[in-house]
Amino acid sequence: MAPAPAHWDLVVVGAGPAGAATALGALHADPGLRVALLDRADFPRDKACGDGVAPHVLDLLAGVGVTGLFDDRVPVGRLRLGRGGLVAERRMARPAWVVPRLVLDARLVDAAVAAGARLLRHRVRDLRQRTDAVVLDGEIRAAVVVGADGAHSVVRRALGRPRGPVALAVRGYAPVAPGRRGTQVIEFGTRHQPSYAWSFDRGDGLANVGYGELLHGNRPAPTRAGLLERLEALLPGATEGGRHWIGHHLPLSTARRCLPAGRVLLAGDAACLVNPLTGEGIHHAVATGIAAGRAAAAVLRDGRPEQAGKRYARATRRDLLPHLRHTALAARLARSTRVLDAGLRASAADQRVFDDFVELGLARGRLTPAVALGLGRALLTPLPPTGRPRESAWP
Repeated sequence: MAPAPAHWDLVVVGAGPAGAATALGALHADPGLRVALLDRADFPRDKACGDGVAPHVLDLLAGVGVTGLFDDRVPVGRLRLGRGGLVAERRMARPAWVVPRLVLDARLVDAAVAAGARLLRHRVRDLRQRTDAVVLDGEIRAAVVVGADGAHSVVRRALGRPRGPVALAVRGYAPVAPGRRGTQVIEFGTRHQPSYAWSFDRGDGLANVGYGELLHGNRPAPTRAGLLERLEALLPGATEGGRHWIGHHLPLSTARRCLPAGRVLLAGDAACLVNPLTGEGIHHAVATGIAAGRAAAAVLRDGRPEQAGKRYARATRRDLLPHLRHTALAARLARSTRVLDAGLRASAADQRVFDDFVELGLARGRLTPAVALGLGRALLTPLPPTGRPRESAWP
C-alpha cells in the first residue's frame, strides 16, 4: 500500500455511519478527492445501538451510489408501541431493518473505501485550526475536517461545543421471545420519563434488546444492573439468554442548532443529533454525513474550504431544523404520561397518525395536522371504567 499523503482534501474523524456517509457524499460529488477515514478501531467492530435502520437510510445511500446493502437481511414490517397495557400495533408504511452495527458499519466502510476513501487506524487526540489547514495530532493536515466521532467526540470538544441532554441505554442480543417475532417492540416506561425498553427482531432468531432513559442532574445515573432490571420489568423474558451487553450514552438533539463555521464540521452523534423521542441516530448520521461530504466537495471545488461550515449549514437548514424543533416539542410533550397515552390511543385508532409518528421518530417527520387532531380527540375522549382504551381493530 502506498504511504499516506501528508495533506488531505478531506479528513473524516470516525468511520461509523456518519463518517462513512461523509466520505461517500464527498467522493460521489468528486471522485478525485483525497479523503481519509480515521478510526481508532479495526473493522468489523461492534457498537452499542438499537440496530434499527429506517428505509429512508437506504434512500439516502442510493443517492450516493450505494445499493443492495441489505439484500441478504430480513426486513421487519410491524411496529408495536405500548405502555402499561395500552398497545398500538400496526404495519409500517415501509418496512425497516435490524442490522447489527458489526455488519452495518463494516459494509458502509467497505463502500466508502471502494469509492476511493483511505481507511487509516488512528485515534485523534488533538485538533488545531490554522489559516491554511486543519492539523490533527500535529501530523495530519487537511483542507476540511468532519468530526463524526460519536457521543464523546474529540472534535466537538476541541471546538468548545457543549453536548446538551444525554440519555443512557444498555443493549444486548437475546433469543426472540414468543410473541415478538417479526416485530419491532417498544414499551414505554411507567416510572421514569422519557424511557422505554425495546426488542427488535433481527430476523435470524435473535433480537436486539435494551432499555434507555434520559439522565437527570437531580438523580444518580442508573447502574447497568438497574437498566437491565427495568428492561426485564417492561418486557418480561427479554433478557433471558442475553449476551454482549453494552452500555452507551446518546447525545440528544434539541430545538437549537448552532453549527460551527469554518473548515471543521460535525455530523451524526458528534453533532448531538440523536432523536430525543426515540433515541434513533442512524438516519441523521447518514443524512448529515452525506450533506457534510457534499459541502466539503463543493467548497474544495470552489477553492474556498473556509466556507465549508456555512455551506453545510445552508444545505441542512431547510429539512433538518424544522424536524429538530418538532421532535424537541414532541419529546417534551411525551414526558406527560397523559399525552403519551393519548398518542398511543390515537395511533391505535388511525393509521395516518401511526405513520406520522413513525416518520417523526425514525426520519425527518414533523408533528402533522393528523397527529394534532388525533391527540386532541384522544385527550378529550373519556376512558372506559377500566381505564383502558376501547378495543380497536388493528391491521
